[in-house]
Amino acid sequence: MSLEGKRIGFGITASHCTYEEVFPQLEKLMELKAEVVPVVTYTVQNTDTKFGKAADHIKKIETITGKKVIDNMPDAEPLGPEYPLDCMVIAPLTGNSMSKFANAQTDSPVLMAAKATMRNGRPVVLGISTNDALGLNGVNLMRLMATKLIYFIPFGQDNPYKKPNSLVAKMDLLSDTVEEALQFNQLQPVIVPHMQQSMIE
Repeated sequence: MSLEGKRIGFGITASHCTYEEVFPQLEKLMELKAEVVPVVTYTVQNTDTKFGKAADHIKKIETITGKKVIDNMPDAEPLGPEYPLDCMVIAPLTGNSMSKFANAQTDSPVLMAAKATMRNGRPVVLGISTNDALGLNGVNLMRLMATKLIYFIPFGQDNPYKKPNSLVAKMDLLSDTVEEALQFNQLQPVIVPHMQQSMIE
């Protein structure tokens, strides 16, 4: 399926260490001629880290997409009734936002956009990046995996020996996952090796 002309929401949450993997996927969607609507959480807007300044991240997102980011709840809500999306992506999706989404807590523009998209019967694609997906957050991961209209970018353990509960999506499979999700299919296999790593590290 071609993504040309498809209106795709792109939600970004505060897994700052994953941005270098995500921004190229934003660029790829633009190259595929999708219309990308960027949405960010409050933490993305306001938090500077060793991985970069918030203002620089916002500027880069807006430069890639050619659109001002949606950064508040009132602007995110119309993505349901007035300006519907064909698909909503959240990548990276932190464990915190994953937990909230799985328990119907809508307290950020990104989660509001996802809720609005599901209300319209359209797919939501999740690219997880969390240190506790195989820990306390595991129940939330499974709840979302079993939920209609939710699809996952294939994921795996990024550091199984030092961070055994951590799972991160293979972000380079983002556009392929979106193509399948638009046909209401899950790209398979959904659990994949994230990277090769020796037990002796």
